[in-house]
Amino acid sequence: MRVRGTMRAYRGIPLDLEGDSKCLKKGQSAFQRKGDIIVQVWKDKRLARMISTVHEATIVNTGQRDKKTNMEIKKPYAVVQYNKFKKA
Repeated sequence: MRVRGTMRAYRGIPLDLEGDSKCLKKGQSAFQRKGDIIVQVWKDKRLARMISTVHEATIVNTGQRDKKTNMEIKKPYAVVQYNKFKKA
């Protein structure tokens, strides 16, 4: 079975991963893998928690630029794919 989606904080995020997420700055991510399942937290305006059996923990360019700094915006691949297909 293949799954991908977001997770709420109280739904079983590994404790060491949740502890690491408090130290993350904007644009940083942390992940933990067990078998085929990967749980990834990523800090943007808020903390995004993703669970997936489909993706790796890679960071990709979105092709967009930040209006303030003019730097390319980078996101985890799981977040980009989730945003692309969540309406379908």
